[in-house]
Amino acid sequence: MSRYARRERLALAALLSEIGPDAPTLCDGWATRDLAAHLVTRERRPDAALGIVLKPVAAHTRAVQERFATRDFADLVAELREPPIWSPVSNPLLDELVNVTEMFIHHEDARRAQPDWSPRVLDSAHQAALWARVRRTARLALRRFPATVVLDAGEFGAVTAGAGGPRVTVTGDPGELSLFVSGRQAYARVELDGDAGSAERLSRARLGI
Repeated sequence: MSRYARRERLALAALLSEIGPDAPTLCDGWATRDLAAHLVTRERRPDAALGIVLKPVAAHTRAVQERFATRDFADLVAELREPPIWSPVSNPLLDELVNVTEMFIHHEDARRAQPDWSPRVLDSAHQAALWARVRRTARLALRRFPATVVLDAGEFGAVTAGAGGPRVTVTGDPGELSLFVSGRQAYARVELDGDAGSAERLSRARLGI
């Protein structure tokens, strides 16, 4: 069985070790230490991880994440590299299902914020794994956007989302579309075609789940 989540996790950990705790990321206001702290919080503190998606406990999540961010960076990266087997989101049974997109996107958050980054060529099976998750999340991420949005991944297929209205087609490979629908439109290498006004709004919209 392919283990793309594990592969991305190890590559991200290696990159963080290389560029250090204070390098920029694509996540607004976060340096690499904050990105690592976010992932460790998500995997090792289920009580705090809830605040990633539930606003009533978001303050608790921030407090826990800030404490993790003050730890020795090498120790923090080591915890990211080897998550606990009891983690509800990273245990061996669920890691690949839950983390294929999570680890890919955060790896790219660190990679693409560096001045010398270049696109990677992912193998077809990795792209297919990412596309399977884009298909499931696109309708939720774009549910309120006032247009008909077609995400076209070429040979991997297409999915239609949005609240209806003028048509916009976003074309790219599954990895780039993963970044796009997660709110990283400015850094995703995609092409937008269709209604010009809707395409412009979509390129700046607040997306993500």
